[in-house]
Amino acid sequence: MTLPTVLTLPQLDAVRSAARDFAIAEIAPLVARMERERLVDRHLPRLLAEEGWVGATVPSRYGGMDVGHTAGAIIVEEVSRVSAAAGAILQAITLGTAPILHLGTAQQQERWLPAIASGQMIPTIAVTEPDSGGHVLGMHATARRRGRGWEVTAVKCHIGNSHVATHHVVVARTGPGSRGLTAFVVRADSPGVSLAPHGRLLGLHGFSAGRVHFAGVRVGDDHVLGEVGDGLTAAYATSILYGRPQLAAVALGLHTALLNSTVAFAEQRPRYGRTIADLPTVIDKIGRIEANRRSAALALYTATRDLDLGQPCDADLIHAKLVGGDLLLDSVRIAMEVHGAGGLDDTAPVARCSRDAFHIYAPAGTADIQRLRLAQHARGLDTHHQQFSEIYPGRWAHLHTPTPLPAAHPDSTRPPAANAANHT
Repeated sequence: MTLPTVLTLPQLDAVRSAARDFAIAEIAPLVARMERERLVDRHLPRLLAEEGWVGATVPSRYGGMDVGHTAGAIIVEEVSRVSAAAGAILQAITLGTAPILHLGTAQQQERWLPAIASGQMIPTIAVTEPDSGGHVLGMHATARRRGRGWEVTAVKCHIGNSHVATHHVVVARTGPGSRGLTAFVVRADSPGVSLAPHGRLLGLHGFSAGRVHFAGVRVGDDHVLGEVGDGLTAAYATSILYGRPQLAAVALGLHTALLNSTVAFAEQRPRYGRTIADLPTVIDKIGRIEANRRSAALALYTATRDLDLGQPCDADLIHAKLVGGDLLLDSVRIAMEVHGAGGLDDTAPVARCSRDAFHIYAPAGTADIQRLRLAQHARGLDTHHQQFSEIYPGRWAHLHTPTPLPAAHPDSTRPPAANAANHT
């Protein structure tokens, strides 16, 4: 297999510059209103999609940017520096696109990828449920054969872009065990699809992450992604290859915004004839935030570089999400110490960063799950199946050649309490 050429540093710098200029010019003016109203923003997802920012890993033949995972992470990072809500919108569209890229037939890709790249289609991935949460094999969603198609019944929650999506990639149970889940593309305007009222989130104001109901929704066989039984692989591959690094990129953008706002505050806050930025204690705190930020950046871009090169790097992607979220929360606490009571002002930049930072922890697996996966890797317990970064090297969708899909976790027929691998 011939792997695609990885972008050079000057090319990546050009992507970063373009994304930063766009975020400052087009997104920054929207932030105050989103924070004030705390409602679902329906304009921003379309703006991001129509400008082409959702297509980093979409092949150019379908109108995508075709620049790979590292460039995609850079775009999310730069957007998140200005608005973590906008970064979350962008990464959620990418999550909905990934199963089509990696499991879709040539016909399905030709049908849907150009629409995604042009902004006409905004997909989500709908896996999480109210009772099972990240325990994917514990889901209650069902898809039953009806004539030449399927009937999907499910309640999905915490679905990124739930209230602005045009399509949902729904994972539902079609049989027993780990090979008993299947992924379907469902139009959001299909009869039987409904939205619960969207509640206000702690942070990420403007982003929608709500509940979607599917009541006997009919879909045809041409809306099945991959083979019947590939749903668990679709969920896990999407989570590892896209969810982990893209959330780490949101966290990194937030981290930079937090650092910059903390430095700006310290440099204008007077004390003893100078500013608190010159106090040894504050110097130490700013240094710790910067050290955390650099560690998170190194973890993220080491992982995405290897992913673009086709190197096995599942553990590195998991690690990037873990340290990106954990170090950000550590820096939030430090930044709040620098701001003192000033950080309690709801309109202060540090307050917005603090609220947004807590949204990184749960999606694509909590820190507990990331550490579990890393422990399994350290013990060699994850060698019974291929890494997803090996199955889908680089920009795999160029080939349009189905790769044999392994059972994501062969031991998944064991009781859930004894099988921690059931959880994302």
